[in-house]
Amino acid sequence: MNSYSQAAKPQALARFREETEKFPSTASSRKTAAQRWAITGLLLAVVIGVSWSLWSLTNWVMPQLVDSPVSGGDDSLIFLPEKSVAVLPFEGPTVEKKTVFPASGMQAEIRSALAKIADLKVISNTSASSYTVGQPRNLREIAEKLGVAYLLDGGVSETSKRIHVNVRLTDARTGTCVWKETYERDFGDVFAIVSDIARKIVSQLQVTISAEEQKAIEEQPTKDLIAYGLYLQAKELINAASINAQINEKLREAVRLLDQAVARDPNFCLAYGQLEAAHGFLYFYGFDHTPARLLEAEAALKVVSRLRPEAAETHFVRANFLYRCHLDYDGARAELALAARALPNNSEIFELTGYMDRRQGRWEESDRSLQRALGLDPRNFLILQQIALSYQEVRKFGPMAAALDRALILAPGDLDTRVTRALVELEWKADSRPLHEMIGKIFQENPAAAGDLTDQWFYLALCERDPVAAAQVLAVMQTNGTSVDLNFPRSWCEGWAARLKGDQAGARAAFLAARAELEKSVNEEPNYGPDFTVLGMIDAILGRKEDALREGRHALELLPVAKDAIDGAELVKYLAVIYAWSGERDLALEQIKTSFRIPSTLSYGNLKLHPYWDPLRGDPRFEKLVADLEPKVIEQ
Repeated sequence: MNSYSQAAKPQALARFREETEKFPSTASSRKTAAQRWAITGLLLAVVIGVSWSLWSLTNWVMPQLVDSPVSGGDDSLIFLPEKSVAVLPFEGPTVEKKTVFPASGMQAEIRSALAKIADLKVISNTSASSYTVGQPRNLREIAEKLGVAYLLDGGVSETSKRIHVNVRLTDARTGTCVWKETYERDFGDVFAIVSDIARKIVSQLQVTISAEEQKAIEEQPTKDLIAYGLYLQAKELINAASINAQINEKLREAVRLLDQAVARDPNFCLAYGQLEAAHGFLYFYGFDHTPARLLEAEAALKVVSRLRPEAAETHFVRANFLYRCHLDYDGARAELALAARALPNNSEIFELTGYMDRRQGRWEESDRSLQRALGLDPRNFLILQQIALSYQEVRKFGPMAAALDRALILAPGDLDTRVTRALVELEWKADSRPLHEMIGKIFQENPAAAGDLTDQWFYLALCERDPVAAAQVLAVMQTNGTSVDLNFPRSWCEGWAARLKGDQAGARAAFLAARAELEKSVNEEPNYGPDFTVLGMIDAILGRKEDALREGRHALELLPVAKDAIDGAELVKYLAVIYAWSGERDLALEQIKTSFRIPSTLSYGNLKLHPYWDPLRGDPRFEKLVADLEPKVIEQ
């Protein structure tokens, strides 16, 4: 299944892009405000100018995402929110090494404690962590890009029995260290160190803190530091599961690590929350959309609810479960509203809200929610990936390319983003060369990356009708197959690779094997529409026309666009493929037109190049549909 949420409304996305590109600098916005209010007096002009600058820095985030040069004047940072902080990565042992408490754990826990305070703006770890240890750090520049006045950094080291932590809080506007301290404690006191650091920062910044918030920053996630290390490893895997071809394997490894963590500490609530997330993603993405996987996610949620029934984190876990496992949008929204009250700096709340908005076709609401998420996490290139994939759904390939270019500024080495950026030209202009060249370039850089490229590499092999490339992909493909739009088993890919070679007997044998797999899947989960669509495609290519038509139509009954605007749209698109391979040309052409009328991944390049549409080639009606979709001018 798609590892992203629904596409944004074309005009809303176009407006979003236009507004961010035209956003004025802080200095110019102050000047404009002063001119506007000059007639009311100099003092009022200053007040309004300051207010406008604060509002713009708080609410408009895209200029920071493109990493534009620092403006540089002496007063370039004076309008940053006074009570705002980012926790930069700490120096010290990493989670992969044999260590009692990794440096990333110290950063994560300090940030988590501070983020519970409503009177303090705290930037997400995703953005702060982009400023890695060992790289030169211009604190002034970092603060401007993150939109905060203060930065916390430090280091962690260990001896056989004790942990050493040093921290420094810097006012990035002046470069002044306002507080620093060194701790040397037993390992059992590591979370007490975190709480003390949080209290000291609250004091230094004169932050208002409630009794409930004070209690929250004193909470300790676990007393078992080995369990905590397993939890950190798993969380990193879950966070890395975006549009990567190995998302299935990463999620299953996360489950394995978390099972070990909760076995060591049955009261480790945060670990159970991540366990629900991993199971929920496996179910949601269709890698294991079975009753057994659903029960695993529900079991983890029940433990979270028992351990901390009223905690904000519990409401967030429950919201994630209701959305991912039941598409219960209303129930999930109610839980997110409760979570937001005590987690004011949690960007994931706004991010999840934005994704649900897309699934429901609430485009403008989604736009606003994702902007709020970016306000708390301004260097999160994964959200930019999502925005780019939304543009793909509405066939706005120019803006899609621009969003991916912004993401690559933040993460230039990210394989998924590089490959997706190269894919734009194929989908937009039916030009497969950039994707071909990018995959070749990545192989030259790192041959071991082959397993991360199988989805788009096999898609490219089909579009280029290249049997050699198809065989190369199969040699490194995981047993679960590929996940382009829908989840296709490896045997389906083997069938198409055989067709490319002209081996019809081998292709039929592979498709029959694929049919057996999908038949088992739909018997295990008879209410899951996407698997019925894939089964219908297999039956169509095997000549089982009546079965294919029944299965393709039944899939849309189970998951209509009104229920899920992303995956429902994919079922509309692939019903057209089923019609085409079943000899129903008229129905196929009408279904293609239907797909054009809604956001979907059906594109000019896909229709022009992919062998799925071969039964329609030569039909003048189909050729006209393709020609009408061909880009005539450069997209604005």
